[in-house]
Amino acid sequence: MQRRPRRNRKSESVRSLVEETSLSVKDLIFPLFLIDGSKKKAEVSSMPGIFRFSQDRMLKEIEECMKLGISAFDVFPAYPESLKDSRATESHNPETFYLRTLREIKKQFPEICLMSDVAMDPYSSDGHDGLVKNGKILNDETLEILGRMSLAQADAGVDILGPSDMMDGRVGFIRNVLDENGFHETSIMSYTAKYASVFYGPFRDALDSAPKFGDKKTYQMNPANSKEALIEADLDMEEGADFLMVKPALSYLDIIKLLSDNYPVPVAAYNVSGEYSMVKAAAAQGWLDSERAMLEILLSIKRSGAKIILTYFAKEFARLK
Repeated sequence: MQRRPRRNRKSESVRSLVEETSLSVKDLIFPLFLIDGSKKKAEVSSMPGIFRFSQDRMLKEIEECMKLGISAFDVFPAYPESLKDSRATESHNPETFYLRTLREIKKQFPEICLMSDVAMDPYSSDGHDGLVKNGKILNDETLEILGRMSLAQADAGVDILGPSDMMDGRVGFIRNVLDENGFHETSIMSYTAKYASVFYGPFRDALDSAPKFGDKKTYQMNPANSKEALIEADLDMEEGADFLMVKPALSYLDIIKLLSDNYPVPVAAYNVSGEYSMVKAAAAQGWLDSERAMLEILLSIKRSGAKIILTYFAKEFARLK
């Protein structure tokens, strides 16, 4: 008997019956960029179709996205240099525009899942994710700042905190701070395997958060390493992470699968800005079909084992469904 696998590909209806991986808008978190002020909506030049919003415009954007079925959002703040200092003081100022906006989002849309970013770089005059002293990134001293930041965000109503700094021990430190202050239900989605990648460039344009000196290779992971991701995941699990995240996604599908196969908590993947912008740039030149590329990319991330995908394609995908 000769096996003929093509029999299961002979029509769209048959292909649908045997399809192994499905993708839904419910799998997606939409990252949004926040700026201070009002009536502001400015496209990120290196990310066509992605905008920076003031609070009033962001609320309208979330409402529009909810009508498309998107129910999870990750909000990142873009701070002017005048509000930045070496200790990221503005990050836990209860009246800062970021925390005010998070509170207003949850007030107007209590049903959504709201995620936030926990890292010093948006607020730091040094542009690094940790406290800088004599040119070095200090680990343990940074944890105190991250703890205050996390507490302020939880108090603003955030559902999931996203520590993106890659400092050692920060998940456990944040979990203790939250629990000691009664925020037992606030989740932590740890950036478990965040690699020192070139694909973050457009994101740093959006937030104006590039480091003022050096790079982030002393705390973000070496792209050559995979076993190291297991060490990071073990630690994050022990410290109380509710989700594990891999960032970026496309060059690290093997890492997504590695964590998905070895840990019982949901694995998330961040389809980052550079991955998005490459597709848009190629499509603008007529070199590929943007829609088909988007679908193939998102499907590959889901197929590799990601339960959750953070992606700038979320709204575009939702419009197709």
